[in-house]
Amino acid sequence: MAKLQVAIDLLTTKEALALAAKVAPYVDIIELGTPLIKNMGSTVITAMKNAHPDKLVFADLKTADAGELEADIAFKAGADLVTVMGAAGNATIIGAVKAAKAHNKGVVVDTIGYPDRVKRAQEVTALGVEFVELHAGLDEQWTAGYSIQVLIDEAAKVGVPVSVAGGVNIDNVAAVVKAGAIVVVAGAAIYGAEDPAAAAKALREAIDAA
Repeated sequence: MAKLQVAIDLLTTKEALALAAKVAPYVDIIELGTPLIKNMGSTVITAMKNAHPDKLVFADLKTADAGELEADIAFKAGADLVTVMGAAGNATIIGAVKAAKAHNKGVVVDTIGYPDRVKRAQEVTALGVEFVELHAGLDEQWTAGYSIQVLIDEAAKVGVPVSVAGGVNIDNVAAVVKAGAIVVVAGAAIYGAEDPAAAAKALREAIDAA
């Protein structure tokens, strides 16, 4: 069964906790977005884990260097999963995985901006990461002609455990699951909704049905 991950791209701990409280019954993974962590520091990770100890807390660090050090900071703060950039060197990913093993946690490689996401996903899976995020970032999603179908097609052919992030909504979530994603990441479809709890519930039901 695919997991549902909510990406919280809000900017304060208070807002993030308020949103998480609404959607927690329907999600498996609570992702703290990069701008949120940059704005609030690692304390937001601790606050979220304390509020939701039964959920996986995903710190979207987008680490590009000092993999072991940055991952260690997040794991000590309470993160269960941290991201390292697919564009980073293998040594950075290996360092983060070393920290993850020390804490019994996990590393996710984020392929945002990488020219060949499928190839990189296959390469880094061998380094001991939990899964790879096939990710089109907000700026890419706002580019004319963008379609999530690109990520769906990549998920279907990649052959390694992946999540999909980049415009997931109620209309395409079934296709994402059917393509084989083990984690479905929804951001604006939840936090941008009038009723985030109802939006998360609808996505959860669609994932389970697919």
